Amino acid sequence: MERSESTSLPTPAWRKQRKSTGARQQLSQDLIVDTAIRVLDAEGLDAVSMRRVAQELDTGPASLYAHVSNKEELLDLMLDRVCEEMRIPAEPDPARWREQVKEIAYEIHRVLSEHADIARVPLGSIPTGASSLRMNEMMLSVMLAGGVPPRAAAWGAERIYLYVNADAYDGSIHLAKQRASGMERDEYMARFLGQVRDFFANLPADRFPATVRNVGDLMSGDGEDRFEFGLEMLVRGIASYVPANDQANDQASD
Repeated sequence: MERSESTSLPTPAWRKQRKSTGARQQLSQDLIVDTAIRVLDAEGLDAVSMRRVAQELDTGPASLYAHVSNKEELLDLMLDRVCEEMRIPAEPDPARWREQVKEIAYEIHRVLSEHADIARVPLGSIPTGASSLRMNEMMLSVMLAGGVPPRAAAWGAERIYLYVNADAYDGSIHLAKQRASGMERDEYMARFLGQVRDFFANLPADRFPATVRNVGDLMSGDGEDRFEFGLEMLVRGIASYVPANDQANDQASD
């Protein structure tokens, strides 16, 4: 997909127009976004600012505004660049729509998790870049091909995105804490989960009987197990909106 595709999309009403100032010739939107992602991957989203990116490019913040209107647009562009890495199905397969929905969700989670806490960007925002829209178009197309009613597909997709983004962001928080601790990932997680287990196990049993009795289940599985459980729960819920005759056909094809 050509990145120039994004220039043909309408500008969201809530975004300021870029200033048409004369910027240095060597600057470009691609270079600015590449630099911002490099800062993100190395130090996290909080380190990304127009000033910091300008410093990395050995220029002043004002020169960036000819290519990026403000930090909000920069974050949107960064997210869309990251979304280019997502591998999505070439076309919907009605017989495998549930599997395809999960494949797309796993791919979103994989890519977001590889870029520090970029998963924070779509929370409380509406991604409008070409790559984000391409991914959303396929998610909706897959559900609709599987017989999911349009409203259930639209709302179901939005709930899946929220779940995936939140889970990836939660993982990025632990990654940041692990790096700050100086521990390896397995050592950090073992200590953290051990502390949580001890806390639950030592709660007053008369006040928290269900928690104390079920510490084993509360602490069972790893992040991948729990992500799969939550995703399957969502997909089954969306599938429940498929008309009964379509569900019968879907089950017959499995």
